[in-house]
Amino acid sequence: MNRMKPMLLTALAAAALVAGGAMASAASPAETIAARQANFKKMGGAMKALKDELGGGADKAKLLAAARTLAGTARLQGGLFPAGTGPSSGVKTDALLAIWMQKPVFDAAAAKLVTEADKLAGLAGSGNTAAVLAQFKVVGGTCAACHRQFRAEE
Repeated sequence: MNRMKPMLLTALAAAALVAGGAMASAASPAETIAARQANFKKMGGAMKALKDELGGGADKAKLLAAARTLAGTARLQGGLFPAGTGPSSGVKTDALLAIWMQKPVFDAAAAKLVTEADKLAGLAGSGNTAAVLAQFKVVGGTCAACHRQFRAEE
């Protein structure tokens, strides 16, 4: 059951985005924060899978699956930061207030992640490991840049 809750919350968040955000306004800050944290964990798992494959073997099917997971989760992530889900919500989050104070900058960073993750997914099944590795590094740099600006130190 513990593993199902983050998956359920991620699914609810995805449904909210598809429904034009109608559900997002109904979700509590705690539910929204839990959904985005679960989505970030899924993104991290995909990045780890990509790194592992690129470090040895580079199985095309595994690369493609991880890259598609990354691209899909990246697409959802930007919408999981509605007003009221920051530090002032009272729920533990590493999201800095800067996300909401600099919303256009944050939204641009989220859009860049989607673009770069989509490029990675496009390359992942090509068999060109060097190109996949190069784009993997771009995606990692995109993540790191956003973390430096909008995520609290752990």
